[in-house]
Order: sequence, then structure tokens, then C-alpha cells
Amino acid sequence: MIDAAGIEALKFRGDPLADDVITELVATDQVGAVNEVLARFRSNDQPVPEELPPPVRAYLLATDAVPDWTDLDRVAGAYDFFIDDGVHVASVLSFGAMVNCYAQPRPSRVLALTHRLNQPHRRLSETAQFVLDMMAPAPFGAGGAFLPTIQKTRLIHAAVRYFITHSGTWDVEADGVPVCQQDLLGALLIFSVQVIDGMRRIGVSVTEKEAEDYYHVWRVTGALLGIPAEAMPETLAEAQELNATLVEASYAPSPEGVELTRNLLDLYERMVPGRMFDGVVAAMVRQTVRPHVADWMGVPHSRGWRGAVRAGARLMRLLERAEDRSRIATAVLDKAGSLLLTGSVRVLCDGQPTTLNIPAELKEKWLASGACPAGRR
Repeated sequence: MIDAAGIEALKFRGDPLADDVITELVATDQVGAVNEVLARFRSNDQPVPEELPPPVRAYLLATDAVPDWTDLDRVAGAYDFFIDDGVHVASVLSFGAMVNCYAQPRPSRVLALTHRLNQPHRRLSETAQFVLDMMAPAPFGAGGAFLPTIQKTRLIHAAVRYFITHSGTWDVEADGVPVCQQDLLGALLIFSVQVIDGMRRIGVSVTEKEAEDYYHVWRVTGALLGIPAEAMPETLAEAQELNATLVEASYAPSPEGVELTRNLLDLYERMVPGRMFDGVVAAMVRQTVRPHVADWMGVPHSRGWRGAVRAGARLMRLLERAEDRSRIATAVLDKAGSLLLTGSVRVLCDGQPTTLNIPAELKEKWLASGACPAGRR
């Protein structure tokens, strides 16, 4: 596993392959034209558009293959996990992982500089589509849509780096590179290791094999995003260790993080009907993140819903133990997971700026549990 000096060096490392493309596009004033073409580039099966400038075509061709160590059996195992527990994964991503991301001052400052403090729906929908594409069958193969999603995300990161470093508002020597490899590695650990931890905190049983398979898919994704392979732990146990020393150790309050969290909670609260449920979102966040993180991010206490959410987590643990023996228990458990997700899924399915394309198998499962209303895409 990478040592402390190597981790520190990642703070000053961008993504030369993608960064060079953005530098060329800005210099030749082709950003807008390329964006229009890439908006139509959505499937793993699509050929690279001929009308793209040579540097963009070369970049897309160089980044469309998974690393040699990818285990497709584990990718398939992760898909089975998504089919059974995708609602719970998305729930923890919505209520926990987003807030944990905001507990990192440097990435939160980047969001502030890109004017996204007051656009929680956009960040949430973009994150959700990224994960939905990853949840699809064969996300890296024929019929999938994840490779273009990753490639375009990598270019977005490069564009953010370019414009922030040229804005005069960022001190690279003191703060490192914006959207640096260290920050990307931290996000990967939040969306993988911490999601598994969060699922277990709300009472969802995750087997070691499921957890390892889920982490493996994120590790493959990290490599495609340009994170050095040697920086990403090979095993979940090693990833948990790095999560504690790198990510959780970086948590701290910041004005940007607090504002981002407040806007996110406001978004969720607007989607929960009736005053009877006031406070339930804050209680869910507090169930999925560490208490001191919730305090730093200004997540309100909700005494009434806190007990109900904790009781719900205990009920889910009991139902998990009965799941293999009882169809009723399985149905109740899936419904409980979908209810946790109702607010965020309805936001994402109700026409926010990024339209979600939900894989058919996942949509069928979620429709059966009531998480996503019929007729939405």
C-alpha cells in the first residue's frame, strides 16, 4: 500500500492526460463545440465521434479499457449486490456520503469556487447518474454506458482544475492542486468503504464478499478516472485503514461545508411531504455519518425522529436475519430501504437538470418496492 509520503504527493498531482486536452481546447476555443459532441457520446458501444479534435479523440481511445487486474466475476458479483441492495446503496450515498464529502474543507472550497454551493440538486443528480451507470449489468462492456460517463467526468475534473488554477483564487503551493488525486482517492473511499459502513449503520446486512465486490468495482472506476493504481488499496481491509488515516482524519468544519450541507438538507426536506415528517432527514443523516461530522456540518438534532430511525435500523437488522427464510420479511426490508430513499429518488426522477437513465433491471426492482414512481425515467 502507498506510504504517507506517496499520499502527500498526490495532493500536488493532477491528471496530465486529461489536463493536456483541456489546455488545448481552451487555447483553441473549442470547449463549447466539443461539449456539444460529447453530449451525444453516451454508450460504451458508440465509436469515438469523428468530428472531435484529434487530442480529444486520442484521449477517448486511450482511456476506454479497464486495467488488466479487473476481475469481471467480481464486477458481476457487485451487480448482483446492486440488484438486491441498490436502493440501500443509493440511500446511504444520498444521506451519508454527500455530507461526508462536504466535511472535507478543500473539496468543499472547490465547489464554492465553481458556484455550486446553492446547486445541491445538480451535484446529487450527477452523482446518482454516475452510480446508476456503474450499477448496470456489464458497466465496462457491451451494452453499458459507464465508460463515456467516466471519460467525461475526468475531463470535467480537468476543466475545474484549469479554471481554478488560472483564476488567481487558489494557492497551489499551499493547498495543492484543486481536484487533486488525493481528493479523488478520498471520494472513492467515501463512496465505497463508507457506503458499506453506512449501510451497516442503518441495519442493512452486507456480506464480506458483497463488500469486496463493491469495493473492487470502485477500484476499477478509480483507475479509469486516472487515480494511480498503486494509490488504491487492493483489499477492502486495506481500504478501510486508508479511509481512517486519509479521509476521516481530514474531516473538519468549514463555512463552505456547512452551507453545502444546509442546502442539501433543505432540498431533501422540500421533498418530504407534510410537517409530520419534519426532522426525519436530519435524523437519517445522523444515523449514517459519525456524530462529530454531523455536528461540524450543522446537521440539526431531531429527538422525535432520532429514536424512530434508530428503531428502524434495529428492525432492519432483525429482518435481514430473517430475509432468506421469509418473503414477507424481504418485502418489508426492501420497502424500508425504498422509504429511506423516497425523497432523493423523487428529486432525481422529477426533471432536475441531469435526466437520470435508470438501468431496466434496477428500475423494475425499485418500482416493485415503490422507490421510483411509474412513468419516470
